[in-house]
Order: sequence, then C-alpha cells, then structure tokens
Amino acid sequence: MDPNCEIHISVASLWEIAIKHQLGCGDMPVSGVRAAELFESAGYLQLPILGTHATAVESLPAIHNDPFDRILIAQALTEPMRLVTHDRTVTRHSDTVIFV
Repeated sequence: MDPNCEIHISVASLWEIAIKHQLGCGDMPVSGVRAAELFESAGYLQLPILGTHATAVESLPAIHNDPFDRILIAQALTEPMRLVTHDRTVTRHSDTVIFV
C-alpha cells in the first residue's frame, strides 16, 4: 500500500460496529468507541455521511439490500474512492470495490 494514500473509515461502519456490539453479536468483539480509537490511532480519517451520499443510495441497483453496505457503496461512488470489503455481493456494484 502506498504510504501517501489516505485511508478513510466511514462513520456508517462505526455506527454498524456500535449497533452490533451493543446487540451482543458474536462477530463484533469491540465497541464503536474502541473501534473509533483504533482507527484513529492507525491514522484512518473519518468519512462523514453527506446528503449527496444519502441521496445517491436511491440510484443504486437492487443488488444488495443491507443499508450499511448501500451507504458505503454510495460514498465510494460519490467521492469517488475505493471501497474494501469482504462481501462479494458488494463487489458487483463497481470495479472500484475491492474484495479482500
């Protein structure tokens, strides 16, 4: 990875982490607060949800219905920036989405 690249974490991801942690989902061992601290200490920049991101969601094809994933896709396409995901369905939206 290029050390000159900026890496962003969407506040939508922090929101999803906080919700899953609060609900006791087994796949979310850290709180939203702790995740935000870890991302900040790693040098990640927070990407807010803007009105343009929210309204871009309605133009996305109905490939994926998860609202968190849809806002992340809309953010990536609107900014534009790459989106890194572990969800293969998300990669069907654009070639700017990277599957890991």
